[in-house]
Amino acid sequence: GWLNVTASLIGACCLIFNAKGNPVGQALTVVFSILYGIIAYGYSYYGEMITYLGMTAPMAVAALVSWLKNPYNGNRSQVAVRKLSAGEIPVIFALTAAVAAVFYFVLRAIDTANLAISTVSVATSFIAVWLTFRRSPWYAVGYAVNDIVLIIMWILAGVEDRGYVSVIVCFIVFLFNDAYAFVNWRKALKNQQITNVNSDNIRDDV
Repeated sequence: GWLNVTASLIGACCLIFNAKGNPVGQALTVVFSILYGIIAYGYSYYGEMITYLGMTAPMAVAALVSWLKNPYNGNRSQVAVRKLSAGEIPVIFALTAAVAAVFYFVLRAIDTANLAISTVSVATSFIAVWLTFRRSPWYAVGYAVNDIVLIIMWILAGVEDRGYVSVIVCFIVFLFNDAYAFVNWRKALKNQQITNVNSDNIRDDV
């Protein structure tokens, strides 16, 4: 369907911008989340609908604000990348476990299709959007894991309706893009750290 194809194209575009650390990607993520939520509702993937409309879209707005407030060297087309602190990691996993537990019972109550894998999708989505907000390169790994889960989910849906094939292709493209994004963000972090050290040395000399 046209909606599936449109969502796939917008999703691919948002990943390209996100891979470069460009805030435009987060704006497009909001649009993609709305379209994807509609698609998920059509197949009774209520977990996906709730996740993208109730979590991914709002977090994309929060990430957009965070990225705009933290440009690299004043360049608003590239966000300043940061490393996670040691204390953040256990907090992220604790929050993810809590979110997954709550969503499991909610999704079961509303008769979500493929409940177990839908719950895993919620958990991986939460990790990904949280790390995106925190401007960590590891956000891409979170999304890559989520891509694999979603590929499986939509293959199950595609067995019954071939109209979802474009959604499967969409997330396969997402997987490759997220792998590229992780490499690119790690490189950006290293370059930014080197630049910051050099700038500090220059100021110290002055």
